[in-house]
Amino acid sequence: MKKLEISPLQGFVDTHIHTAPDTQPRLLNDLEAAVDAKNQKMKAVVIKSHSESTVGRAKQASTISDFTVFGGICLNHNVGGLNPVAVSNAAKMEGKMVWLPTTSYPEINIHDEQLEEIIKIVHANNMVLATGHLNVDDIFKVLDMARSWGVWKILINHPLTGVVDASVDEQIEMGKHAFLEHCFVACMERHDNLNPQKIAHAIREVGSKRCVMATDFGQKHNPKPTTGMKIFINSMLENGISMKEIHTMCSINPGKLLFD
Repeated sequence: MKKLEISPLQGFVDTHIHTAPDTQPRLLNDLEAAVDAKNQKMKAVVIKSHSESTVGRAKQASTISDFTVFGGICLNHNVGGLNPVAVSNAAKMEGKMVWLPTTSYPEINIHDEQLEEIIKIVHANNMVLATGHLNVDDIFKVLDMARSWGVWKILINHPLTGVVDASVDEQIEMGKHAFLEHCFVACMERHDNLNPQKIAHAIREVGSKRCVMATDFGQKHNPKPTTGMKIFINSMLENGISMKEIHTMCSINPGKLLFD
């Protein structure tokens, strides 16, 4: 009788990968990333683009690969910034993620009244609101507004990277109202070159029940996302994070955001 192989990523979700086509060079296209994750027995991946909606692309990749791929829309200038119509259309196509501005953040007024309309659409369609590259002050303002509308599916993207730079105390406060997504790309030399010990320390302080582990991989100069996730897991184990905590951050918490 053939022995069933168990993948170290079995049942896990990567909430943050970048795929081709894109304006930046990417290692894998949507379908290749889906098939690779499926071969590793993962449960799902989320594909993200700073330039366009990935909702339709995700649906196609899901259908062809017979694997769950989620997409969303990142509210940069390319889609009209804080554009409720674009978010509404993404929702109608069963998009799951709404990322607040990233590359266009310095030029977009995050306090625009359209932000409240977007949060209402997120709430009505059971979507996930992600904070993109917002700074700490704006993140807390978004959290306040989202809480007033009953939105709890909130993901604070890579809080330790230079573009966000949240202190551990700030992360603890954010964790009361949102999940904090720690991305391994921050530890790469050509990115923030962050010491993984800092991620492990933040996880211990905030608690694994309020954190998510993701890669943010897909760049041509980095390993493929599934390889990156395995390295990330090993790095956290080496820094005192238990396998039970990793399962919480890579499976249970993403499941609450994407499947509940």
